[in-house]
Amino acid sequence: MIKSVSTSRGAIVIREATMGDAVQFRAMRLFALQDSPTSFSADYQINHDHPMSFWEGRLRFDGHEIIFFAEHDSQLIGMTGIRKGETPKTKHDAYIWGVYVHPEWRGLHLAEELIKTCIEWAKVREVGIVKLGVTTTNASAIRCYERCGFTVYGTEPRGIFHEGRYYDEHLMYKLLDGS
Repeated sequence: MIKSVSTSRGAIVIREATMGDAVQFRAMRLFALQDSPTSFSADYQINHDHPMSFWEGRLRFDGHEIIFFAEHDSQLIGMTGIRKGETPKTKHDAYIWGVYVHPEWRGLHLAEELIKTCIEWAKVREVGIVKLGVTTTNASAIRCYERCGFTVYGTEPRGIFHEGRYYDEHLMYKLLDGS
């Protein structure tokens, strides 16, 4: 799945990750974890210490997950992943994770394009509901998800702990099957 998005800064390609993206994927993910540490439950140091084989392994997809990148001039500028349930009782749902757009590229609605791409991927796989979590202090991300049709269905208290402080997470969902 590849699509081009026109922005005021030029065309952006939204595409599926490939094995050849491992080095740039690692760099982007580590940058995201440093830039926005309360936006992710993943820890920078733990991820930093993983060998390259870990990052390559994250790009081997089993049909139940995918990572999408936003790219400009062969440079990754945004990313997100989606994973659907694997069992008969959970194959109807999917979870979006790791939404990130480099600060220099924010304000162009690239996160929305990445999320819409995940939703398209989920619909093809007959997913009926997509969920995600977002730190309650991340107002711009919450607005983005709401623009994409997501609704808060609960709040996880103390979902993230960073530098001596707890952060709650809104749990959000979007129905895809018209229910």
